Amino acid sequence: MKEEFTTNARRWYDKDPVLSSAMKTLEESDDETQIKVALNLIKIITEHNIHDSAYESVEDIVSAAEDVMENSKKDRWYDLDGTLRTAISLLQNCPDSTRSIIAKEMAKNVLDLIKKEEDDDEDEEFLDETDNI
Repeated sequence: MKEEFTTNARRWYDKDPVLSSAMKTLEESDDETQIKVALNLIKIITEHNIHDSAYESVEDIVSAAEDVMENSKKDRWYDLDGTLRTAISLLQNCPDSTRSIIAKEMAKNVLDLIKKEEDDDEDEEFLDETDNI
């Protein structure tokens, strides 16, 4: 059965199919990939928010995210790491139009990192095999 996205989504990010898919892939990724994506996400969101004049400085952006984090639950999968939690909080607080753009960049970033890790694993396996020759 095909998954449908509605305005009655259980989680805030399920309203956007691209973002929902990226978040699911991120959730299933290893810790190192999650941190890399989180750091990249913070950079992307900061650049978009300052470019769009939503905030005047990085400190304003982080302060807004901290305010939301203080008032939110702490038992979600992305709450286990402070960097990841900050990145997702920043993403959640973006305007819908900005979030949509960032979701596409995030999805590409997650897939690129996973592909790179798979390529690195294949290279390591090849090197291990050649050591035995």
